Amino acid sequence: MAAPTFQALPGFRDFIPSECAVRNYLFDTWRSVARRCGYVEYESPILEDTGLYLKKSGGELSSQLFRFEDQGGRDVTLRPEVTASLARLVAEHQRNFPKPLKWFEIGQCFRYEKPQKGRGREFHQFNVDILGEAGPAADAELISLAIETMLAFGFVEGDFVVRASDRNAWIDFASRNGVADASMADFLNIVDKIEREKPEALAQKLAAFSLTIDQVRAFIADPANASPAYLAIRDDLTARGLGGFIELDLSIVRGLAYYTGVVFEVFDSKKSMRAVAGGGRYDTLVATISDGAVDLPATGFAMGDYVIRNLIEETTHAAMQMEVWLQRNAAACDVFVVVADETKRPEALKLVTDLRRAGVSADLPLGAAKVAKQFQSAEKSGARFALIVGAEYPELKLKVLSSRAEESCNASSAVDWLTDRLQQPDGPLLA
Repeated sequence: MAAPTFQALPGFRDFIPSECAVRNYLFDTWRSVARRCGYVEYESPILEDTGLYLKKSGGELSSQLFRFEDQGGRDVTLRPEVTASLARLVAEHQRNFPKPLKWFEIGQCFRYEKPQKGRGREFHQFNVDILGEAGPAADAELISLAIETMLAFGFVEGDFVVRASDRNAWIDFASRNGVADASMADFLNIVDKIEREKPEALAQKLAAFSLTIDQVRAFIADPANASPAYLAIRDDLTARGLGGFIELDLSIVRGLAYYTGVVFEVFDSKKSMRAVAGGGRYDTLVATISDGAVDLPATGFAMGDYVIRNLIEETTHAAMQMEVWLQRNAAACDVFVVVADETKRPEALKLVTDLRRAGVSADLPLGAAKVAKQFQSAEKSGARFALIVGAEYPELKLKVLSSRAEESCNASSAVDWLTDRLQQPDGPLLA
């Protein structure tokens, strides 16, 4: 068979129903954790003015933009991340909300980079931010939500770790060693790649600042270099019972230029893949985006769908939890109505309509079919029950598809009975 003429572009994905169900599991977990922690949901546009990302992003981001001129002659970009959009939105609307703002968004982002495991050109992100609070309590609150999110996915202590650092500690180190303020961003970008850079290239780049690899590694290895902000966050998380999830790692810097203080990344304990989530404090971004009109301290993090799904699938207990959710939520319907007698189709249609209006997910075959084929359709749909409408109507038979057990009910009470029955286990009810 010839290949289709058109396929999804490299790094982009089609979401067939089974893939959509997994995506919905991620979204449902993200949303439920954020809401129970007191965050409210917002949404920002996928398309933004390119200048929003060039103003203060830095690093590789500016070279990874899906950037083009629209039909109105505007220089626009598909958003590569959400924080800049949030800063723009908050600068415009913050006066209408009490502080601090605790907001989250689940949305698509786009980056033109090489597709590989844990990375595509189109991806979904869970973005969580606190704006209007400058103290380390906000950072601790945010990191605790990141930890709670991992626990909600079924991970346990020992599966993952939050590696935290503080850019201010590096700025102090650099200043003591003669790095000029104008070169600070370039220096921090070198540190950000210290675990990925070849030693020879790293040594050459550091030499431009009159520094050696040994000096940098000695700074990273010394716990005395932990900043007061990091220590306050660690104590806060310890009080919450979450201290076992965080560790000091001064090699964490984060690549975007707008970070101003504490930064962190969530990794699987084996470090078998890239960071599951990452973020930090960005106290000057809102002022930068608004040209000084609004000045709000802020901290936030993002978790992408690629890496967290990979980690779930490679962690047995988390994978089992996801599978249970999928079995409960991915079915096309709860009740499949089998029309065993076509003369009773009008009654079956009315029954399906009544079930749907009562909030019961129900379906039926659109045309005449053998009963055996209808049962096959019921099983393929993932339905828990097959409700048989036959010559005995208004008497109905209900078959539990997982056990083949049969029960009976009358059409006059079928909707109320089924609504209650769906709350019960799948075994036959006792008389």
